[in-house]
Amino acid sequence: MITEKVDLMKVKSCCINGKLILNDLFKLQRTGEIRAVQKVVVSAKKLFPDSYLFKKWGNHLSSEDQREAEELFQRYGYNAFLSDRLPLNRKIPDTRDPRCKRREYPENLPTISVILIYLDEALSIIKRAIRSIIDRTPAKLLKEIILVDDNSSNEELKGSLDAYIGIIRKERPGLVKKVRHKEQMGLSQARISGWEVATGDVVAIFDAHIEVQVHWAEPLLTRIKMDRTLVLTPVFDKVNFDDLQVTLYYPAADGFDWAMWCAYDGFRPEWYQLNDKSQPGKSPSIMGILVVDRLFFGEIGLLDPGMKVYGGENVELAIRVWLCGGSIEVVPCSKVAHIERAHKPYQHDLSITMKRNALRVAEVWLDDYKKNVYVAWNLPLKDHGVDFGDVTERKKLREKLKCKPFQWYLDNVYPMLDPWNDLFGYGAVCMLAFSQSNKSKTILKLNEKDSLWTSSLCYYRTNGELYIGGIKSHKYEENRCLVDTGEMPGLYNCKEAKKKGFHMYWEFKQGEAIKNRETNRCLEVRLGTNAGYHLILQECSGQHWTIKHVITEQ
Repeated sequence: MITEKVDLMKVKSCCINGKLILNDLFKLQRTGEIRAVQKVVVSAKKLFPDSYLFKKWGNHLSSEDQREAEELFQRYGYNAFLSDRLPLNRKIPDTRDPRCKRREYPENLPTISVILIYLDEALSIIKRAIRSIIDRTPAKLLKEIILVDDNSSNEELKGSLDAYIGIIRKERPGLVKKVRHKEQMGLSQARISGWEVATGDVVAIFDAHIEVQVHWAEPLLTRIKMDRTLVLTPVFDKVNFDDLQVTLYYPAADGFDWAMWCAYDGFRPEWYQLNDKSQPGKSPSIMGILVVDRLFFGEIGLLDPGMKVYGGENVELAIRVWLCGGSIEVVPCSKVAHIERAHKPYQHDLSITMKRNALRVAEVWLDDYKKNVYVAWNLPLKDHGVDFGDVTERKKLREKLKCKPFQWYLDNVYPMLDPWNDLFGYGAVCMLAFSQSNKSKTILKLNEKDSLWTSSLCYYRTNGELYIGGIKSHKYEENRCLVDTGEMPGLYNCKEAKKKGFHMYWEFKQGEAIKNRETNRCLEVRLGTNAGYHLILQECSGQHWTIKHVITEQ
């Protein structure tokens, strides 16, 4: 909050050509010579008007500072320029539910080792994470902080970080440990490396761009003391990537889609019936941050070391925990503020490794449902050309742990995940010929040739529904159904089409017509006056269609 205008006499020595040097202003603020910086006197033209960093922040930066801020933003995906100018021990808002603040916890809780993993993180971000953990974790509970560097190239994370660790060790000898990979090994192996040197009863595995809230550890340790087979996650508040302010996030379960992308989801109905948002809730999956009994984590198989770079490793762990004797909870009384980057600097196209890792999860854990992962990535079920590595040891682990089948998970843990049991085919839909008598092999794709079609991806279910543009992974989500509405076909949300009694069910076999079950009219292509082709509905004339990938013949 702004409490005082800047005394220009006090900052006169900080001015060059009428511009204020922000570094010096913040120094004055920290030393108490001024209590707050209200504004910079002279503003410069925005040099990067299209940058996400400057959409809401940085209006008063000089040109020089804008260039530095943008360069750091592109490097890290968040505002490292501002981070370097904030106190390491800054206060963040206490966003816990009032019931959490009144809660008391046992005295004899397990100890905890906090593992921070990073790759080319900003130095001030790591230092602030360390400081928050030390300041907001009872000393008797905090066994150690383990820094795992996945072969960063940032020189600051060597000498400068070591110097800061040296200062901490004078305060708390032996508290901070550091592990550095000689080559980049990815998130899974970085987390495993931290676990291997941990000695606490419980391990908390965090990204390094976090700040813990007061009393973050006690709720988690209390739950694990009650049940060592729990894998827990706190509730993350969002730290904005631009102004680094904390935004409240409410408790939610962690879920995923069939492509193995993680996302927030709703809790099961019984949690909402409690009418108490401070209570832990069971969760189908877990985000990248987790807290678990150290020995149990080893017994359950840690993380899959065969996962590369990023993506899917958290879903793999979640499915394995549920199938092999544990469970996952979100603990709302534990709050951690986490920076949501504007972009991931270590790989611009995350889908490359995500696809590969997702297929690895499917091959080991999903049984007959592994086909759904191929559908989600629009890959053929065979000869897909994706090398997901050797999964022999992970399959042996599944046998050793005597894990349940994936069907149990769908039935008991994540019933809202649509099993896609009746899916016939998926991918591009193409017309083979204009008529049965026409022997030419002209091929037309069902795609953006008409404004109706937003994608060439189509999905046909044996119940007769034909989706255009995508298929949703969850039962509560809306698909877009092809409907016979007249001369031209239409697209409607399937639930709306069904409610209104639209003609939304089709007969289709590979290499044959697409025929509406109720109107008996066929989806066909007609040459328009402008030499373009248009989709129409008419009496069937013999036009045939194929769908790229067929799961099972009818």
